[in-house]
Amino acid sequence: MHTRRTHRRTRTGSTRFRGALLAAALLATACSAGGASTSAGSPAARAVGSTEAATAALTPLPQATPSELSPYYEQKLAWRDCGVPGFQCATMKAPLDYAKPGEGDVRLAVARKKATGPGKRLGSLLVNPGGPGGSAIGYLQQYAGIGYPAKVRAQYDMVAVDPRGVARSEPVECLDGPEMDAYTQTDVTPDDAGETDELVDAYKEFAEGCGADAPKLLRHVSTVEAARDMDVLRAVLGDEKLTYVGASYGTFLGATYAGLFPDRTGRLVLDGAMGPSLPARRLNLEQTEGFETAFQSFAKDCVRQPDCPLGDKNTAPDQVGKNLKSFFDDLDAKPLPAGDADGRKLTESLATTGVIAAMYDEGAWQQLRESLTSAIKEKDGAGLLILSDSYYEREADGGYSNLMFANAAVNCLDLPAAFSSPDEVRDALPEFEKASPVFGEGLAWSSLNCAYWPVKPTGEPHRIEAAGATPIVVVGTTRDPATPYRWAEALSDQLASGRLLTYEGDGHTAYGRGSTCIDSAINTYLLRGTAPEDGKRCS
Repeated sequence: MHTRRTHRRTRTGSTRFRGALLAAALLATACSAGGASTSAGSPAARAVGSTEAATAALTPLPQATPSELSPYYEQKLAWRDCGVPGFQCATMKAPLDYAKPGEGDVRLAVARKKATGPGKRLGSLLVNPGGPGGSAIGYLQQYAGIGYPAKVRAQYDMVAVDPRGVARSEPVECLDGPEMDAYTQTDVTPDDAGETDELVDAYKEFAEGCGADAPKLLRHVSTVEAARDMDVLRAVLGDEKLTYVGASYGTFLGATYAGLFPDRTGRLVLDGAMGPSLPARRLNLEQTEGFETAFQSFAKDCVRQPDCPLGDKNTAPDQVGKNLKSFFDDLDAKPLPAGDADGRKLTESLATTGVIAAMYDEGAWQQLRESLTSAIKEKDGAGLLILSDSYYEREADGGYSNLMFANAAVNCLDLPAAFSSPDEVRDALPEFEKASPVFGEGLAWSSLNCAYWPVKPTGEPHRIEAAGATPIVVVGTTRDPATPYRWAEALSDQLASGRLLTYEGDGHTAYGRGSTCIDSAINTYLLRGTAPEDGKRCS
C-alpha cells in the first residue's frame, strides 16, 4: 500500500504529493479514515482488535549497546554544505546487518538545519514524511526545515536521514524511465487470462530488476533496521532521547523505534498512524475502505460545485462513483491522448492513480474536478496524467525517483505478501469491491506485487507496546485517505503511553495543515513536553 505525506500551510494552498506509501503497486495505494461504519466498538473495529490481540508484541532491545556496535555509535559526522542555504549534510555509517556488524556497512545521508534561536536549545528533532520510500532529506529541505513553526525551529536542530535504500542512502533501483512508464501503464483490472499474465509479468520484471540492482541491500531495508539506524543517529547527534515527528509510514518507523528503545524514546509525534499488527491483506483491504471514505467525501463536495463533471446537486454520492467507474471502463477500452512528449496516453491505471493522488488533500479537489472535466468532456487526459506523475514522482525528463522501488523493497520485506497467486486475488475481489466499488478491483490486484519478490520477508504483524516510554502522541484524521482513522485508534491503544489526538476532517495527516487546535497541541508537546489529553478532538 502507498501512503504519502502532503503538506500545505493552509487548507486553501497548493498541494504537494509528498510522503507516504504503504504497498508499492502498479496502482498507487493510499489510505483513508476507514469509513463511517467502522467507529470504535463497531463489528469491524472489534475484528481488527481481535487480530491485534493475537499477535506478539515487539520485544525491546537490551539497554546496553553491544560492544561490536560501538564504532557506529561513537562515529563523528563531518558536516558540509548541502548546496541548499541554511542546511548542512553528512554521511553516517550503519551496519548492513545488525546481526553481523563486521560484514559490511551501509552509508546513510543525513541533513540538518541548526536551531535558529532565541530560546533554550532542546536538541534534535528528527522528521520523516513516510513512504516507505519518501526522502526525509527532501522533506526537511522543502518543508520541515523552513515551514515548521518558527518556535519549534528556533529551539530544535531540524534533522533528517534518508532510510537505507531510499533517495540519497544507497537507493534501490529497479527499472529505468521507459520501463517504469510501461509498468505504470499496465492494466491492473485484467479482463482475461492474457491480461492477467501481462500483469504478473510486470510484477516479476519489477522484482527481478530490484533484485539485480541490490541483491545484498534488498535483504536489509526493513523498518526494524531503519529504526535501529535512527538510534545510531540519535547517539551521534548527542541526544539522550529521540525527539521525532513521523507521518504515515513514518509513524510505523517511529513506533518501531519506541518498541525497540522505549528507554530512549523522547517526544514522539506519530501523525497518520499505521497499524503494525495487521497482515498485508487486511492492511490493503482497510486502505481500500479508506479510499472509498475519502472519495465519498469528495463526491459530496463535487456535486455541490458548478463544475463537477460527475453529477450535480441531484446526483447521489454512489452514482458519482458509478459515473467515475464508467469513465475508467471507457479508458480501459480506449486511452485518451494527453499531449505527452513521450507519447504516453491516459490509461485506466494512470487515471485511477491521478484520482487517488488528489484524495490526499482536499485542496486538490478543484484540480481533480478540472482534470476530470478535461478528460470526460474534452477528451484531454493531460490533467490526470500530471496528477499521476506527481504521485509516482516522475520527472520532466522521463526519469523517476526511487520512491516506488524503495516502497516495494521495504513493504515486501516487512510483511508476508497479501496474495500469493492470481487465484487468491480473484477469490478476494468481492470483498475488495464491496469495500470500494470504484477502486476495489484495482487495489486488490495491486496487492499481488510482493508475491514475486526475490527476497523472503523477515517481518510479521506485531503489536507495539513500548512500555516505559514517555507519552507518545498518535494523531488520526477521521477521513484520512492514506491511513484509516481506526489505525490511529488501534496504535494509541497498543502503546502503553499512547495519547490519541483526533482531527475531524479530510486529508492525509493533520499537523501543519491548517488546524490551529492540532498545531497548538503538538507544538506544546514538542516545546514543553506536555502531551495533549488522551482522546482530545479537533475540527
